[in-house]
Amino acid sequence: MKKMIAYCGLNCEKCDAYLATVSDDQKLREKTAKLWAELNDVPILPEHINCQGCRADGIKTVFCDNICDIRQCALKKGVVTCRDCSDLERCSTAGKILENDPSALKNLKSQGKICKGE
Repeated sequence: MKKMIAYCGLNCEKCDAYLATVSDDQKLREKTAKLWAELNDVPILPEHINCQGCRADGIKTVFCDNICDIRQCALKKGVVTCRDCSDLERCSTAGKILENDPSALKNLKSQGKICKGE
């Protein structure tokens, strides 16, 4: 499970893009694309809804791969998750996620210090 916790602490195994990818569920891709397009006011097509996890090897959504500030920061700093970053408690970028989803912080804390080669 540790690999399926995103840099920010969200659980990729609960993400509709991940679920649609691993189960090859076209209806879930369509539903998720519609919802995400409405929420973000951008065009998102069902074929954009493919992701094998933020920290896992393989395909990611365009947002996770290229746009997510948290993922880009973690990759730049070389941390396994935001938990390993000394700026976590005062980080406004990660703070947005942690305020909206308390389970993300719980997930990060449960990770402990883990090595990059996990």
